[in-house]
Amino acid sequence: MTLQISPSDLLVVVDVQYDFLPGGSLAVADGDAVVPLINALAKKFTHVVCTQDWHPADHISFASQHPGKAPFETVQLPYGSQVLWPDHCVWNSHGAALSADLDIPQAQLILRKGYNRAIDSYSGFQEADRETLTGLAGYLNERDIGRLYIVGLATDFCVGWTAIDGAAAGFDVTVIEDATRAIDNEGSLARAWADMAEAGVERVMSRDILG
Repeated sequence: MTLQISPSDLLVVVDVQYDFLPGGSLAVADGDAVVPLINALAKKFTHVVCTQDWHPADHISFASQHPGKAPFETVQLPYGSQVLWPDHCVWNSHGAALSADLDIPQAQLILRKGYNRAIDSYSGFQEADRETLTGLAGYLNERDIGRLYIVGLATDFCVGWTAIDGAAAGFDVTVIEDATRAIDNEGSLARAWADMAEAGVERVMSRDILG
């Protein structure tokens, strides 16, 4: 049975940027496969928001800022454990740009996150200190948005955190599984799905919407 998308429902397109696509500095395997699916899904939605990872060149989450540390190692920061990443999505760089292959002219908001040098930000709703809000929940509440459907990159980080925080903010949230791809570092994908399920996030496939 095909799910009916309500005119009040919203598609959240997470971080479909060149640095997360094949050839990028933090490429997600098969990441470009989500783009045509996202374009097809977006045609079902009146409301679309995109998130965009947007870092200064000396961002604290970059392994290059921690002498002796390598990407994917962890460090302790004031807000907790932080995975260190290759330099990525540096503002105004090609890698930070949203893919030109996205065809979502009705997208109403591009929300940039991670621009605070001292705090990483996976979620579209709040930064990794779990205190600093992005304002997205307020924006959506003022728009009287219904269910959130989340797609993009990567399932186990920015997609998962956005989904969990959306549910915590009081929204009904569904992740469209095959319109996401994961980094899956040391079991992170399985953990992300378990955490999303515990938060009440639902999970569907694109065929459930596209028919």
